[in-house]
Amino acid sequence: MKHFIFSSTAATYGIPEKVPVSEDSPKVPINPYGMSKLMTEFMLRDVAAAHPINYCALRYFNVAGADPQGRSGQSTAGATHLIKIAAEAATGKRAAVSVFGTDFATEDGTGVRDYIHVSDLAAAHVDALDLLIARPEESHTMNCGYGRGFSVLQVLDAVDRVTNRKIDRRLEGRRAGDPDALVADNSKILSTLPWRPKHDDLEGIVKDALAWERKLGERS
Repeated sequence: MKHFIFSSTAATYGIPEKVPVSEDSPKVPINPYGMSKLMTEFMLRDVAAAHPINYCALRYFNVAGADPQGRSGQSTAGATHLIKIAAEAATGKRAAVSVFGTDFATEDGTGVRDYIHVSDLAAAHVDALDLLIARPEESHTMNCGYGRGFSVLQVLDAVDRVTNRKIDRRLEGRRAGDPDALVADNSKILSTLPWRPKHDDLEGIVKDALAWERKLGERS
């Protein structure tokens, strides 16, 4: 193996001091998931320094949506991703969507996240691999996000618009460790790769997620 693409995460940043977060922002993970990803980044750095291998660590922000052609999507039982949960509620698989925290330092008080369509994320992997092959002496770490965020309520409102019905919202207390906002500074990936987002419309992401959720319902 000469080239390695690693699925890292924005959780390596923990609760960021400022938003958007760049790749050189402090890495202070607050959970085992983020810490394990950061440890793997360190190991890749050390291996690449000692052996003829290069790597690209892509730090995913909030991955959402589904293949626009309906070939694949998230099928995990007990999902925790907001847009997946909202799609389940919109298709009658859940009674409501819990909103964890309404007192964040954001415009509407709910947490803000950077949602990236899974198809754009897949395309970033292809471009990253091309770069590793073309420049075997270089390794990279890059954020994968759109550089803008939406709040929980903005996401749920988008689902309401797409479905023309209102999802029941259950307002609950915030969860420990949830940052007010987590949004990517994506200037590095834009300047390093030919990658450009093609599915960065929130309602488009929601439509693809809903179409996949309906398809899952037809299978059951």
